[in-house]
Order: sequence, then C-alpha cells, then structure tokens
Amino acid sequence: MAINVLTLVGSLRSGSTNGQLAEAAVAHAPEGVEVTLFSGIADLPFYNEDIDVEGQVPAAAAKLREAAGSADAFVLVSPEYNGTMPAVLKNAIDWLSRPFGAGAMTGKPTAVIGTAFGQFGGVWAQDEARKAAGIAGANVLEDAKLAIPGSLTRFAELHPKDDAEVVAQVSEVLAALKGAAEKNLVAQG
Repeated sequence: MAINVLTLVGSLRSGSTNGQLAEAAVAHAPEGVEVTLFSGIADLPFYNEDIDVEGQVPAAAAKLREAAGSADAFVLVSPEYNGTMPAVLKNAIDWLSRPFGAGAMTGKPTAVIGTAFGQFGGVWAQDEARKAAGIAGANVLEDAKLAIPGSLTRFAELHPKDDAEVVAQVSEVLAALKGAAEKNLVAQG
C-alpha cells in the first residue's frame, strides 16, 4: 500500500518555482509514496467560522478537507512573501485546522519545503508554515525540510525535477514522511 502525500503549494503564479518543486516531488516520489498536488487552493474563501457550518461548508473547503482526510501525510511548499508564508497557504492550514483538535491534519506527518530568490531560500516563511501546521495539529517533522536559495537563477533554465541535488533532497523529505506515516498506520492497527 502506498503512502498518500497531499501537497499544497503556496504560490498561485503559473510557472512558479515552488510549483515546479512540487512537480519534482511528484516525479521523483520514492517507491511506496504517491504524491498528489492539490489544485484548488486559490478557490478557498478566507476562513470564517460563520461559513464553516456543517452541511454548508463552501465547496472548495469541503474538497480540501476531503483530500486531506484521505492523505497519510502532507508536504507544504512555501515561497516567502514579505518574510512570511503566503496568505493562501495560511488560509488552507486554517481550513484544515478545524474542528480544533480534530482537523484533517491532526497527527499526520507534515514537511515544509520551498525555494525563494533570497540567499536563505525562504526559511522564515517555512518556519512560519511549520509553526502554523503544528498548531493546527500536524506532526511536523522538524528534520524533514528543504530551503533552496537563489530560485530565479538556479531554476532559470533547469526545472527542479532535472536538478540531481534537488531530486535527492526532495526524495529524502518524502522518505522521512513515508517512515512517519507508516509508524502512524501501524499504531492505528
């Protein structure tokens, strides 16, 4: 049985290097890991308890929760916008955090990766995404991380899925998620 890893990308831009990094994860998932890219993050309304009512949850949020509910683990792919994660990624985490203590991320292994133009590769944004996911109940794997600096130059002519170093690093993150997800499944019996 393959471990299903749901991937949320915090960039909406077509041709985004973070979107390409997520594509690299799909293309180079280790054996026993299936990576699924969630494509509806832009359609989510901003989280609001007034619209998060059973039977009336907006369709985009219900779609996200359904995909997350069937996932064994998560990869959050975050660029850095003004020193933090993009609002669309934070909003997705907010939707997945409810109901509090029983949201779709609760207890599931989660890794945060990303790339940014700056010299640190977006680590501030990724740290914020790890913090938010942890508060949302995810089992954030602190050692499974990847921050790639200089995205615009590094990937100007080379897609991340064709960069051997990136492929190896992404594969390590996915292998760590697989191991943690398998432990969860064994514990659940």
